[in-house]
Amino acid sequence: MRPDSLTFLRTLLDTPSPSGYERAGQQVWLSYVRPFADRCWNDAYGNCFASIEPAKSGKDVFTVALCGHADEIGLMVNFIDPNGFVYCKSIGGIDAGSIVGKRVQFMSSVDGVVNPVVGLIGATAIHLQDKSNEGKMRKLHELYVDIGAKDFASAQALLNIGDPGVFMDQSMLMGDGLIVARGLDNRIGTFAAAEGLRLIAEKRAELQVRVVAVSTVQEEVGLHGASMIAGSLNPNVALVTDVGHATDSPGINHPQHGHFKLGGGPKVSVGGASQPEVTARIFEVAKAKNIVTQRGGAAGRTGTDTDAIFIKGGGIASGLVSLPIRYMHTTVEMTALKDLEQIAEIFAGFALSLKGNEVFAPQL
Repeated sequence: MRPDSLTFLRTLLDTPSPSGYERAGQQVWLSYVRPFADRCWNDAYGNCFASIEPAKSGKDVFTVALCGHADEIGLMVNFIDPNGFVYCKSIGGIDAGSIVGKRVQFMSSVDGVVNPVVGLIGATAIHLQDKSNEGKMRKLHELYVDIGAKDFASAQALLNIGDPGVFMDQSMLMGDGLIVARGLDNRIGTFAAAEGLRLIAEKRAELQVRVVAVSTVQEEVGLHGASMIAGSLNPNVALVTDVGHATDSPGINHPQHGHFKLGGGPKVSVGGASQPEVTARIFEVAKAKNIVTQRGGAAGRTGTDTDAIFIKGGGIASGLVSLPIRYMHTTVEMTALKDLEQIAEIFAGFALSLKGNEVFAPQL
């Protein structure tokens, strides 16, 4: 990966961006795309857009959206007890058993507080644990965050109810072309959309359609941003990327979950929300670029922004290309940089292959 792109990716990954509080991450994204986009804008909830227009443009120009969501899972302050310990609810899907002992940084809304407010998820020392509870599944509301406060008043001086937090794990490079981070899901999607747009900008003289890269919000709590942008943008085609499970680590049932390899290439979804002609074009573009892909079936919901986009406006022709990662929704999500780069290449190749008169619908 070229150095500037890697720096952008790691800055995205290390910038807190929990669902509903994506502003800092969106600012990073807009700063990156502005130099090569024709236009950048955002809506009321912080969905961000960057477009490149073809030489011949107009009101009814064929539009392709490149979509990924900007938000990550996290915590929200829900209760402060008399001793100053903080209890949280989840933002998105969190495995409570995997976060004990983790450090947390909160984005405080208290006037005058210097952010972040740092805490850690307390754990009873093994010597003091009640052995009768051994094997019991921990629940999030049973865990507390210790922010070093001596009592309720000192904790309340630092945090308000509703303040969001994310885990403090930072990105790191590992092994042969791998990256580990807490927020691959789904900063890699906004990265791929931006990188796809950058690759298109390098060949803008060949572009015959309008391309809009989109960084959506609030996917982890209900696909809300995708619903908003599908209505406001109403593209002819939407290409979506999100993370997908790499199932090549121990203990995963392949007959149940399929076999997808880390570094084995992007995973192209077929069935359900994935429009067949769009999917076929994705495979064609990948083959032309000598990109090896993995095929994933989705009989119903994909669990991604695709589900919210394809049903809008009488049906938006959509395609989903996922990035295989290990350890999803933990603070050590892992992926191969090569797979991520290839998603951006597929997105760019798809847009550049269009003439603007395509009809992505079955010929019945």
